[in-house]
Amino acid sequence: MRTEAEFTDLYEKHFSELAAQVCAYLGDATEAQDLVQEAFLRAWQRWDKVGGYEEPVAWVRRVAWNLATSRHRRNQVARKFLQKSSAPELAPAASPDHVALVAALKQVPAKRRQALVMHYMADMTVAAIAAATGAKEGTVKSWLHRGRKELAALLTDPAAETPAKAAKAPEADPDTMPIRIKRALPGPRSANRRASVKEDRS
Repeated sequence: MRTEAEFTDLYEKHFSELAAQVCAYLGDATEAQDLVQEAFLRAWQRWDKVGGYEEPVAWVRRVAWNLATSRHRRNQVARKFLQKSSAPELAPAASPDHVALVAALKQVPAKRRQALVMHYMADMTVAAIAAATGAKEGTVKSWLHRGRKELAALLTDPAAETPAKAAKAPEADPDTMPIRIKRALPGPRSANRRASVKEDRS
């Protein structure tokens, strides 16, 4: 896989899904698309080598995540400023469930959020996430377990349950809680889909 046509095919097949993953991590669609484009550009510059890998997309994904992590660290001051500013209006096309999920994800610490996005959006196994992040598999499992538990708490509305129903309802198991995350975004550089960003808790 070293021809220009094969690179184009890789880009067209995987750009949207990678951009969606990075967007869920950063909370900014345009910034996510820029970083994924940069990752593909670096892959093209090394295509004679990267194209020979068994899974070139895994190399692109790793570069995109590294870029996103670096950008996330540099944006801490900006995130603090934006927290004090009024939040922009939510995109009208997003469903209430999707809006609630994205808002909840932003409140999950970065490493757990990254693990959740990789596992549920990229369909990556625990072993693959460990390889991509450099963490041990046990650590990844802990991130996923704690992240699911935090999401379960954030997405539960106690006011929506009556006392009788609440008494009868079994306790939610965060490890089996269904998580639905929108998988794709429109094509590159959708300027009107910028979302708000918030500082991660340590």
